[in-house]
Amino acid sequence: MAGAPTGVEQGRDTPQARSYNRIRRRLSVADFALSLALLAVLLFVNTGQGSRWTEVLRDWAYSGARQHYALAVFFYLGMLLLGAKLIGLPLDYYGFRLEHRYELSNQKLRGWIWDEVKGWLLGLALATIVVELLYWTIRIAPQHWWLVTWAVFIVLMVFFAQIAPVVLFPIFYKFQPLQNEELRERLVRLSERAGTRVRGVYEWKLSEKSKKANAALTGLGATRRIILADTLLQNYSADEIEAILAHELGHHVHQHIIKGIAVQVAITFFGFWAASALLRYAVEQRQMFPSMADFANLPLLALLATVLSLLLMPAMNAYSRYNERQADRYCFKAIPSVAPFITSMDKLAEQNLAERKPAGWLEWLFHSHPAIWRRIQAAQAFSKTNA
Repeated sequence: MAGAPTGVEQGRDTPQARSYNRIRRRLSVADFALSLALLAVLLFVNTGQGSRWTEVLRDWAYSGARQHYALAVFFYLGMLLLGAKLIGLPLDYYGFRLEHRYELSNQKLRGWIWDEVKGWLLGLALATIVVELLYWTIRIAPQHWWLVTWAVFIVLMVFFAQIAPVVLFPIFYKFQPLQNEELRERLVRLSERAGTRVRGVYEWKLSEKSKKANAALTGLGATRRIILADTLLQNYSADEIEAILAHELGHHVHQHIIKGIAVQVAITFFGFWAASALLRYAVEQRQMFPSMADFANLPLLALLATVLSLLLMPAMNAYSRYNERQADRYCFKAIPSVAPFITSMDKLAEQNLAERKPAGWLEWLFHSHPAIWRRIQAAQAFSKTNA
């Protein structure tokens, strides 16, 4: 088939791609282990003065807030997130240097530091909303706090997904309406055939920070928009860009966003129920905390969320890969030829240093998308069947 390199068909990866992805996985594992270690120290390590570290932070927070509960919660959360950020900073910096070592980043150190600061402040703001709501609800409805908090959490999740393209993304990246009118109209027609109405097509100034390429269909309802990285626009043909977007529209056609929200609703329902049971056990059976409203127990909730995320990761990745295969199949049907899809997959793998054919266990455990060689084989099989 035209445009399908032999190396790609055979699933070959360059030593550089294998090395880059191996280091990235190790970084992810190290970051996860560091998070677990920090939570364990806060919860189970005694300071030598009869208090655990989480209790020391709580007392400092109360002192700084002059015993005002809500302000003390904020101070405690701020110290917790600041400590976590400082402890994880060496790994974050190594990740920054890694992108430069493999020539995947354009970002200067000053810009990276500023992004880290903005990311931390945004994380603090969002976490404050959730945590303040959590402990306020525990105080006024100790029996049903988890159910109330779960319902509000779902509303917030949908709300932030809707405002992300217009409020959150611009904090880190610049966007402008796509100037290529012919391409814009072509992509809008493609989205209309998929049954979705987009509110605009935007050029994403990704090249200011990265040499990688990407595209997405973002937002919900009135904020639904197509974003195309300038690195994509510079290096890919209109047919290839159409193929990439057709895949993204496949998620809309198969209602993956709605289904994903439904899955999150179920998972978080179980998670909040488990958090309630764990807090009650820690307070009533183990007497780790004087009450459930003692915000020194926040690391315990974070530990539960971390462990649940780890246990669910293979299943969630398998579900995501299933969705991606459905989106690919829609793409094959929506474009005149699968050749641009195949060439775009090859170019994305090369440009982003993605692994074309990872080991099976790595794909099962870590990958939210099918391996690139599988996606290309599926496209070739579709072409032969529909020739």
